[in-house]
Amino acid sequence: MNIMRTAMLLAVMTALFMGVGYLIGGSSGMIIAFFIAAAMNLFSYWNADKMVLSMNHAVEVDERAAPEFYGIVRELAQRAELPMPKVYLIDNPQPNAFATGRNPQNAAVAATTGLLNRLSYEEVAGVMAHELAHVQNRDTLTMTITATIAGAISMLGNFAFFFGGNRENNNPLGIVGVLVAVIVAPIAAMIVQMAISRTREYSADRRGAEICGNPRWLASALDKIARNVEQIHNPDAERNPATAPLFIINPLSGERMDNLFSTHPATENRIAALMAMEPEFSSAGGGGQAAPRTQATGSATPNEGPWGSRTPARETPQEQAPKTNRWGRNPTGPSTRRGPWS
Repeated sequence: MNIMRTAMLLAVMTALFMGVGYLIGGSSGMIIAFFIAAAMNLFSYWNADKMVLSMNHAVEVDERAAPEFYGIVRELAQRAELPMPKVYLIDNPQPNAFATGRNPQNAAVAATTGLLNRLSYEEVAGVMAHELAHVQNRDTLTMTITATIAGAISMLGNFAFFFGGNRENNNPLGIVGVLVAVIVAPIAAMIVQMAISRTREYSADRRGAEICGNPRWLASALDKIARNVEQIHNPDAERNPATAPLFIINPLSGERMDNLFSTHPATENRIAALMAMEPEFSSAGGGGQAAPRTQATGSATPNEGPWGSRTPARETPQEQAPKTNRWGRNPTGPSTRRGPWS
């Protein structure tokens, strides 16, 4: 069902692009717009991951630069039976993460230093499992291409403003067509783009919980990220708003409305859906069932998840201040090695 819905939404995006071309230059403009859309889709297929990573100033890291973070991604990829993706870090205090790439064999996952500084080991695992779920579901390609076309429709709308009203062109609707192209088409493109992003988040949340083995880890991470995003500015995302749907939480604002104008479903709804999964995991038993310590008792569960016995206490809202970064150190012993963010 999701595949059919996404295919329909992508078809609508292409139709919108061609429609704007028709409003600008009639049938000739529509044909030109079709070929431009095809070229953009092809370019996005091969280069979208590089573009998104560059826009966010992401730096690739390996096991030497970020051993614990890299190790989390590697073990999660193994659990999901995925090829090891490239791993990137973004020097940004806002906790967030995204995945990109045209397929699982050419995927990349990226996290901000704010995510690693402010979340527990288990919460980071939940976030990266969510991103790997997007890779496994091939959502990254769909969302990136859609974002590219949405941006192009807005660009064509600007062209229509300057050239659409010229009587010498083939614009069939005159000034009315210009107004539609300038105002309505970009808004429609935005709605479709947001809808594609939102249909994928619930599915990735569920699959991410299955990969890491505990829905509570991701639920706790979403709550913490959402509260921090409302307070911490992300300049790169603000300059490139079309990339917002790729992030696990909308990096542009604290948007909470669960409607088509939001890049993501309401965080509360996502958390509720994850917590509703918990009985399934509790009854299944086995690895991955350990949860972070509770705020009430501070005690850890005796179960050891796939990450060993590490169960750092879940922080209260008053404990959200950045801490000393442990992610650039060797977890097996003292080390002076640091990641590119140090």
